[in-house]
Amino acid sequence: MDHSRAPLVPLPAGPARLITAVGAVLTLVSTFLAWTWTTAFPGNLTVTGYPGGLQNITLAGAALTLLHVLAGYRLRGLRWLAPAGTTAPTLLLALGTLAATWYTLGAITQQLGGLVNLEPGGWIAGAAVLLTLLGALALPADRPSSPDSPTGPWHRFRHSLTTGRPRPAAPLPSWAEILIIAAAFALGLLLFTYGVDAEYGELFVGYLLLAIAGLAALSRSGLTARLSTLTARHRNITLTAAFVAAACFPLTLTNDTYTNLATSILIFATVALGLNVVVGLAGLLDLGYVAFLGVGAYAAALVSGSPESAAGVHFPFWAAVLTGIGASLVFGVLIGAPTLRLRGDYLAIVTLGFGEIFRITMLNLNGKTGPDITNGSMGIPNIPDLEIGGFRFGDSHDVLGFTIGRFGNYYLLMLLATIAVVLVFRRAADSRIGRAWVAIREDETAATAMGINAFRLKLLAFALGAALAGLAGTVQSHVITTATPDQYQFAGTVPPNSAFLLAAVILGGMGTITGPVVGAALLYLIPNKMDFMQDYQLLLFGVALILLMRFRPEGLVADRRKQLEFHDAPLEGA
Repeated sequence: MDHSRAPLVPLPAGPARLITAVGAVLTLVSTFLAWTWTTAFPGNLTVTGYPGGLQNITLAGAALTLLHVLAGYRLRGLRWLAPAGTTAPTLLLALGTLAATWYTLGAITQQLGGLVNLEPGGWIAGAAVLLTLLGALALPADRPSSPDSPTGPWHRFRHSLTTGRPRPAAPLPSWAEILIIAAAFALGLLLFTYGVDAEYGELFVGYLLLAIAGLAALSRSGLTARLSTLTARHRNITLTAAFVAAACFPLTLTNDTYTNLATSILIFATVALGLNVVVGLAGLLDLGYVAFLGVGAYAAALVSGSPESAAGVHFPFWAAVLTGIGASLVFGVLIGAPTLRLRGDYLAIVTLGFGEIFRITMLNLNGKTGPDITNGSMGIPNIPDLEIGGFRFGDSHDVLGFTIGRFGNYYLLMLLATIAVVLVFRRAADSRIGRAWVAIREDETAATAMGINAFRLKLLAFALGAALAGLAGTVQSHVITTATPDQYQFAGTVPPNSAFLLAAVILGGMGTITGPVVGAALLYLIPNKMDFMQDYQLLLFGVALILLMRFRPEGLVADRRKQLEFHDAPLEGA
């Protein structure tokens, strides 16, 4: 008999849930014990009776796992946690808790010099999370397997992640649905703030591991689908709640440095949305898109009153914005007109060349190898802060008892710019032109045969994407007060650059609004918070690309068309 092909029979639901619950309770208890003996490891994990640092991540993961285990007993107050089934979210949360806990124990061992630095609480935590995961693996799947399905361990694990048909939600009054939407955005704001405000890299890694597992568990439990139904029903309320939550973000931070990080994320996300018009809607592979960001930044820097500017003028902000947008738009048309008759790899090579030509040109306009316009590698520094209607962005302002500093002012300005870009993208995608772009992306020959002027529409997409990048570049030049050529490369360790922008669009989800924003936030936030792993960032980035392309090629946030394109059947429980 071939034992490797023998079916793996799960434990009955009762004993498996009991094992999982016991493991989760022991994990909870372990967070109140000391994990190490010295405060040399960040977070002070030496205190008994009070969790700290990464212990809070393990505590949250164990509590969520225990709640889903109890929901499996069909307790009336907890059944809403998993309308599509409890096994898949329980397994994902147990896996995320184990990853965060074992990462913490491994970091303690590596930084302090051996397993001897672990206290009994650390050993109990490591064993308890393993027991929790084993119990979750033994739970029966929410959807019974077919008799002819594969029976190996990997197939058993994948089947455990499938969910059943979600239970219909009880009808709620409109005010209750609005409260749920508001609570969801408030919770999302708090969780995002916790990650951005993480004081050290190890805490952010633990938070990221549990957050990934938690988001996957939300999707598998069916809560994400229910929330999506509510947001679609109350679209205006949802947009208002999203704007209010984003506007409140600077008020929740304790350090203006993190507000600067959030402003940079919005700039990166706005540029990614502009690239999404070119790549996601029209299907044009542009590898030099960051050059349009640079055109907008340099154009605004030349006319914004910098003492080192060769133009010697100081336009008001609205005129500087129009200058940056107009310059990028013109360059988009000039570059697109002779090149957009190319397709595929040939277009990618040409746009890559344009990106490098722009950077080299900015270097050579230094008064020695060319006209003295951009100061060469020194760039255009000392760009003054904006002043709009007497409101100085360089000063701190008190709002409702909260102090908003310089970067908070620019964050709110960039938030308005991002909203404008989102509205433009949404209107364009839903219009007749947007549908024509999608047709060109899917099959340009068939679109042309149906009477679509492919060249004109591709040029329009190129110009619109360039204009949106110019808008972001204008604000960026004022935020960082300088414009230098080395900021606008094809690839590098610090975004924004063309490679990271393209990755943000593809990983986030091409053709969607939320996808590039999520992708940009992750690709900008992770390198900044994991600077202690700087030597391995590109390696880890490559591994993440491979895993995501293998298991979710449609991106983190994908539309229905992409899901059907990359999967033989609609995603279970998605």
